[in-house]
Amino acid sequence: MTEATRRERLRAETERDIRRQARALLVAHGRDAVTLRAIARELGITAPALYRYYDSREDLLHHLADDICADLATELDAGLGRVPEDDVTGQVYAVCRGFRRWALAHPQEFALVFASTETALGACGPDDRHQVGDQFGRVFLEVAGRLIASHSAHHDHGDDVPGSLHEDLAVFQQVLIGAVNARGVPVDAGELPLSAVYHITQSWVRLYGHVALEVFGRFPFAVTNPEPMFDSMLAQIIGEMGFTDD
Repeated sequence: MTEATRRERLRAETERDIRRQARALLVAHGRDAVTLRAIARELGITAPALYRYYDSREDLLHHLADDICADLATELDAGLGRVPEDDVTGQVYAVCRGFRRWALAHPQEFALVFASTETALGACGPDDRHQVGDQFGRVFLEVAGRLIASHSAHHDHGDDVPGSLHEDLAVFQQVLIGAVNARGVPVDAGELPLSAVYHITQSWVRLYGHVALEVFGRFPFAVTNPEPMFDSMLAQIIGEMGFTDD
């Protein structure tokens, strides 16, 4: 091993240690506890030394959010792997239920990405339209797009998209097609038309709304068990997106 390779390996290990400690602080005490000073204290180094690895606290939080999203994607994919490939409805349920289950089990990680106000963790800036803004949304949209594209015969491609949304959805359509292709499913605009992109996006908004209300304890009335309400919403989404139980 060359000296340069050794330095690269040590640097990568230190970066992982920093993010592991940052995540431990996040889980135990919440987002505000994730400070460079606290991380440095736990690792036995000086706070200025952390700037050799991350430009700022926001830069560290961005990388931490990436780690969280990768974990969520792994969990969602594991859930998909337990459902037969020809069971489209089962796959959609697996993804959506998996997202809710993960969010409820990881409220601080969920809040880091969803409740953030920083540009790095939230919506895209005006010059960055070709990125999917919300990182958790990106995971869901990629998986949902892959499912619909892989089973396009199950989807009703009727064009019910409001005309005022065509331009924005056309941009997002290309982002989604690229994301699905990157996940190993070759698709084009014929398999993911604007109507499919529109319904995927609408579904994500509804799913996120329910899960966020549940995670943050903001349901408008007392619900002893929100799961039946969630499953009822999933059934409606599946029907509207053209999936059947055949």
